[in-house]
Amino acid sequence: MNPEKLRNIAIIAHVDHGKTTLVDALLKQSKSFKLKSGATDTLMMDSNELERERGITIFSKNASVVYLDTKINIVDTPGHADFGGEVERIMRMVDGILLLVDAKEGPMPQTKFVLKKAIQAGHRVIVVINKIDKTGARSNWALERTFDLFIELGATDVQADFPVIYASGSQGKAGLESDLEKMENVQPIFDAILKYIPAPKVELDKPLQMLTVNLAYDNYKGKIAIGRIYSGELKKGMEVVHINRDGVSKKAQVSSIMLFDGMGKVDVDSASAGEIVAIGGIDDVSIGETIADKDNPIALPTIEIEEPTVKMTFAINNSPFAGREGQFVTSRHLADRLKREIETDVALRLAHTENFDSWEVCGRGELHLAILIEKMRREGYEFQVSRPQVIFHEKNGKKAEPVERLSVEVPEEFTGIVIEEMGKRKGLMVDLRIEPNPAGGNIGYLEFLVPTRGLIGFRNIFLTKTKGRGIMNSIFEEYEEYKGEFESNPHGSLVASESGMTRAYGMLNAEGRGALFVAPGQEIYAGMIVGENSKDMDIRVNVCKEKQLSNMRAKSDGGMEFLKVPRIMTLEDSLEYIGDDELVEITPKSIRLRKVYLTEIEEKRAGRGL
Repeated sequence: MNPEKLRNIAIIAHVDHGKTTLVDALLKQSKSFKLKSGATDTLMMDSNELERERGITIFSKNASVVYLDTKINIVDTPGHADFGGEVERIMRMVDGILLLVDAKEGPMPQTKFVLKKAIQAGHRVIVVINKIDKTGARSNWALERTFDLFIELGATDVQADFPVIYASGSQGKAGLESDLEKMENVQPIFDAILKYIPAPKVELDKPLQMLTVNLAYDNYKGKIAIGRIYSGELKKGMEVVHINRDGVSKKAQVSSIMLFDGMGKVDVDSASAGEIVAIGGIDDVSIGETIADKDNPIALPTIEIEEPTVKMTFAINNSPFAGREGQFVTSRHLADRLKREIETDVALRLAHTENFDSWEVCGRGELHLAILIEKMRREGYEFQVSRPQVIFHEKNGKKAEPVERLSVEVPEEFTGIVIEEMGKRKGLMVDLRIEPNPAGGNIGYLEFLVPTRGLIGFRNIFLTKTKGRGIMNSIFEEYEEYKGEFESNPHGSLVASESGMTRAYGMLNAEGRGALFVAPGQEIYAGMIVGENSKDMDIRVNVCKEKQLSNMRAKSDGGMEFLKVPRIMTLEDSLEYIGDDELVEITPKSIRLRKVYLTEIEEKRAGRGL
């Protein structure tokens, strides 16, 4: 293909700003795509089950469309900073960016993160003010905020002079003005891509160089390396040199070459510089490595990935219910799965602990690790994990910890509560604005620099304190000097003192102590956490206790007693809740909370070092 008839773009945005919906509209309104697929499904790019459930993009995906005889390769990128490893890689594969901004919310912290990566890469950016049909949309305000963000992030004069498109992704319409009635389709976005995004700069006469940016698996072709050809030409069956991250070269043979066509891939015999391709035949290839010419192998710069900030311990399940519900339960199963994950997720780190059956997994945030846990449990793995903990560094000879920039949007009356909670967590307020709310009243916009430690377990407290009306987003800022000790998530647990089946009689007695997590008729074991104590201390309760039956009756025996509906603990809720001496037991069917030491005797022995 003529490189002048090619465009490689990435779509970036904050979580839930309509990125995937707009990509679907671009795909569906491409004539070539319609002819090939006839697809009418919504959110085709959210191909992963987890993504459809959560409504967020987790894994970057490729697609392509043809518009006016120009092929446009589109990469849908994650909007959450926890998946920044994906975003950083994608910037090396494209030549331009579509930046989506919600017309009501404006630029958000994650927008800042992904835009920063695009500006650093020197890419031209097309700004799309999306969701202009949303109630309370304020397109001009969102545009002004976006321009301020470009200047703040050090954009060049060319980058700051960005073209603007107004759109409604859900309706499949776009235009140069924010008047929905004048819009017909998304053609203005296609036109802007051809006009402002440059064709890839290629060097066809130079030796082959391809950078591996992503990995996939195929049941027949094995490991698939996805990346962009920077120079030269790639042919099926040709011998190449694979240069790994350490600079070690190894000969290999390309068994298959695929180009992206619509939502799928098509096999081709050759591909030239500028194209985004998927190749098979190199089993030990990893992300950030170079596929080069066999006679003149030259390595491309490897991809720099920001260090993880949060760690958790993954271990085999050793609870009394171990092995009941999982298909993969041994330490070998767990080790193999984690090693496979770090091959495709460069933002993860894996290390052995002192125990042979547990591993320390480091990631970019709680959500990053929670998604990994959820993927594994759906695949049939059974294991247990510890509380998320931050990773400390040494900076200028002093202990340093990760600090995040937290942005909060709450009704004005809740600003005092948020400031108080942040004060407890060593949060430093750097901005406070009160602005009119289009729906009535005033909205407070607050910004804090707060240790990552202070945000672990804070989400539920925040939602409770703001009565569910607050929005919070955070993004890693930098490592700063250690802020000192503080209690970020004080709580006491109701711990089962006996194993058995939960009974309403025993639960009624325990309910006076706090909120329960279990329902009647549920099998539990001693040491399992069955509720949260209203006081900041653990207490053992017998929720399996049955009422003694006899022939004696009292006048009050006929009274009705009702249990409250138990609090359902999701995976994220469980990870936020547990303390340092507690674990989350993960199985394909259940999520249970437990103490590290199941009985009081074990706990006392451990405390004495016996």
